[in-house]
Amino acid sequence: MFKTIVSTLLLLLANVGIADELAALKEAYKRPDTIPFPEDNPYSAVKAALGKMLFFDPRLSKNQNLSCASCHNPSFGWEGALPKSVGSENTLLGRHSPTSLNMAWGTSFFWDGRAKTLEEQALGPIQADVEMGMQLEVLEKRLKNIEGYKQLFKKVFNDEVSADNIAKAIATFERTVVSGLSPFDEWINGDESAISEDAKKGFIVFNKQGKCADCHSGWNFTDNEFHDIGLDTEDLGRYQIDNSSTKNMFAFKTPGLRNITQRSPYTHNGSIETLHGIIMHYVAGGIRRPSLSDKMHPVPLSKQEISQLTEFLETLQGKDKPMSLPTLPL
Repeated sequence: MFKTIVSTLLLLLANVGIADELAALKEAYKRPDTIPFPEDNPYSAVKAALGKMLFFDPRLSKNQNLSCASCHNPSFGWEGALPKSVGSENTLLGRHSPTSLNMAWGTSFFWDGRAKTLEEQALGPIQADVEMGMQLEVLEKRLKNIEGYKQLFKKVFNDEVSADNIAKAIATFERTVVSGLSPFDEWINGDESAISEDAKKGFIVFNKQGKCADCHSGWNFTDNEFHDIGLDTEDLGRYQIDNSSTKNMFAFKTPGLRNITQRSPYTHNGSIETLHGIIMHYVAGGIRRPSLSDKMHPVPLSKQEISQLTEFLETLQGKDKPMSLPTLPL
């Protein structure tokens, strides 16, 4: 009898310990209540509206055939549907377009982190010869000749059209592109019926056996750091920006996982088509080489754990509102 009572008490204590650990884990994934905006580019509704127009306007490209939204499409999780992006001259680019979701919480931008702010990022593709191919002086002149834009820039900035103000407007809109409340969030907030029991087990696999949270951490599921995950690629990634460490070779920024089911194909070069495929890449551990991240190791997950992990990742799809197209100025 005594042994039975002790065993029962130990089991209860163990369950309490597991519950406390799970509660702590869940706390780390709570969504923020507000969107951060920088002091030198504060939010205003009219600025965000102007930025949205610019984001969807193909007139920002040299040939007037490509907009920011061409590569960051809300229908595909705010990235591209193709493995690699295509420029305005129909040039195949070297990388898959990264998502614009939740960039207000980013610390650097592009796969290699070469832009330190969203304002800097916003002007990058516009100027790049292989992307939108637009010289900023020419763009300023073009928009100044559009009466609607002249009036809007005067209203928003009390100033004329300029590259600096274009960047500020686009960046402000981009900061408002936030993934919607997901079943996972509802579970985190206390609704135990929001996700399945297998998805809950998948959350444990994500944080424990799978070691996914070593890099995909926090509410947006990214450490905002750069890692070589052992893909078959000749793209040196972060090393082209910062060659101070060989660990930067083939290293790319950890993507967030919000709305991940909507964002296939995956990786910086779009080389993995399915969610199952990307999980199996991590199970295998990637190509062994000196630059491989120290966090990359083969992960022996069972078929059931892989299924549970997949089901968990599917709960990260937000209940996003449809994105309406703006009426562009004339």
